[in-house]
Amino acid sequence: MMGAYREAYEASIREPESFWREAAKAIDWETYPSRILDDSQAPLYRWFPDARLNTCVNAVDRHVRDGRGDQPAIIYDSPLTETQQTITYAELLDHVARFAGVLTDLGVRHGDRVVIYMPMIPQTVVAMLASARIGAVHSVVFGGFAPAELSARIDDAKPRVILTASCGIEPARIIEYKPLVDAAIEMSEHAPQAVVVFQRPQVTAELGARDVDWNDAVSSAVPADPVSVAATDPLYILYTSGTTGRPKGIVRDNGGHAVAMAWSFRHVYGMNPGDVWWSASDVGWVVGHSYIVYAPLISGATTVLYEGKPVGTPDAGAFWRLIEQHRVRAVFTAPTAIRAIKKEDPNAEHLVKYDVGSLETFFFAGERLDPDTFEWASGHLHVPIIDNWWQTETGWPIAANLRGLEPLPIKSGSPSFPVPGYDVQILDPASQDVPVGGEGDIAIKLPLPPGTLPTLWGDDDRYVASYLSDHPGYYTSGDGGFFDEDGYLYVMGRTDDVINVAGHRLSTGSMEAVVAAHPAVAECAVIGVHDDLKGQIPRAFVVLKAGEDPDPDELQARIVQSVREEIGPVAAFKEVVIVPALPKTRSGKILRRTMRGIAAGRDEPVPSTIEDPAVLDALVDVLRQKT
Repeated sequence: MMGAYREAYEASIREPESFWREAAKAIDWETYPSRILDDSQAPLYRWFPDARLNTCVNAVDRHVRDGRGDQPAIIYDSPLTETQQTITYAELLDHVARFAGVLTDLGVRHGDRVVIYMPMIPQTVVAMLASARIGAVHSVVFGGFAPAELSARIDDAKPRVILTASCGIEPARIIEYKPLVDAAIEMSEHAPQAVVVFQRPQVTAELGARDVDWNDAVSSAVPADPVSVAATDPLYILYTSGTTGRPKGIVRDNGGHAVAMAWSFRHVYGMNPGDVWWSASDVGWVVGHSYIVYAPLISGATTVLYEGKPVGTPDAGAFWRLIEQHRVRAVFTAPTAIRAIKKEDPNAEHLVKYDVGSLETFFFAGERLDPDTFEWASGHLHVPIIDNWWQTETGWPIAANLRGLEPLPIKSGSPSFPVPGYDVQILDPASQDVPVGGEGDIAIKLPLPPGTLPTLWGDDDRYVASYLSDHPGYYTSGDGGFFDEDGYLYVMGRTDDVINVAGHRLSTGSMEAVVAAHPAVAECAVIGVHDDLKGQIPRAFVVLKAGEDPDPDELQARIVQSVREEIGPVAAFKEVVIVPALPKTRSGKILRRTMRGIAAGRDEPVPSTIEDPAVLDALVDVLRQKT
């Protein structure tokens, strides 16, 4: 029934080493892999253990070497600064090699870490590639995170150097980054040796003793040659939300990552060298790493780097204008973006003003693609609307409709089928290894394919405990779901306490720690509730300490401000509900998942979002009646 897809998928599961040996031919290796999979320390698997390469060479140098230096590599489009810039592969190579020289001059060597806290500007991509060029490990931190979040990542990664800009720009304000970086360093136990600051015209940052001006350093730097690294050496660390405490640093290696990026960009997304691709995300998230920077550049495509929110100000038709102007062939974004467009322009009146005939496919990921958004996009864009499901941990799609391999019928609500390399199974949540026919835990039989996380930064034991222990022999995704009768996978939502706000995975535990710090709060629970625009937003339920009787509005305002300061505006935290008690186990553990089922009269856990406002109101009523 499914020729090319079924053939590739079965080959990847039956003979994974042969499958990935063939896929590895898309990459330039200094030492070609003779051994494909190292399973000697299972469940810790490593791909291409005897190979050597350089990721920057694969993303930049080889395209220049092969005569494509004049092709655009990056199109930078910033309506916030009224700036556009096209950077060819040859120009990108020059920028990257020179900034790699800056890092080398600052003492950064193979294996050292570089934290990057920067906005969506070309210098951010240059910083990532320059780190890779000299074998350093970069860790990009989303510019919307507050100093406390940045500080936790500094202490875990222990960077030799931090790279930042004088400011980030949003439609309604300018955010000075340097004071945030300084505050984070002040909070941290680890101190970097230098902070390199790119001065933007909107704000000039005041530089201190350890600070280095970006342009001054570049002007005197000698371009650095690429450094050969082992395929199993880390390329980057990307921190993901989890429970409170030390953040989880997802490790991405060089070899498996390069192979996965090249294979997925061609086969999952159907993109080819020279195609113009726009991933409307941020480099601070995994989508930005994989599909703004590495996959398009490794594949020789042109990637659009967009600074701004392509909805609302300053241009109501910004999304469509960009597709027309840059002749974008495919777009990748989160459903939140289209929900915002739909809210602002329900009849797509702005869309008809632009020629978007270059657009062939529209991809969604990062959160659930709800039926309304799917239907609106399908009805107005008249191109395939393709959902795909994956995680920060995997780095590339687990389930998708593979447009470059064999396009298959689309079902609303499903990201379609497991991608080759992922042996996806539905397991009984109450059992260690018993498959179920209906809904259960979505798990992936080990080994995971190349490009997925081999471990957590500095903590193999935590990696095993967090992902490989619920069902031995499997990676547990943390999502629940089921397969239908045609083999389509349906992802029903998180089974843990992480919520998805506009495609950003955020820990409710981290928010609870901030809420509980308020002097009037005895205990609290934060759960996700449905939001028409962002998909999910957090809602806090708090129990006050005995004798406390604060003004509810003042309490809410103070807690909301604290969450903004400690977590960041990205949390979209806005509402606090005071209740007399919270449901608990006999041991005193708050039943956050069960809270979502109380109002509906169900004792078992329910999906990770309260979808119906009436159910939310009923839950509040029930909790306020409990003693």
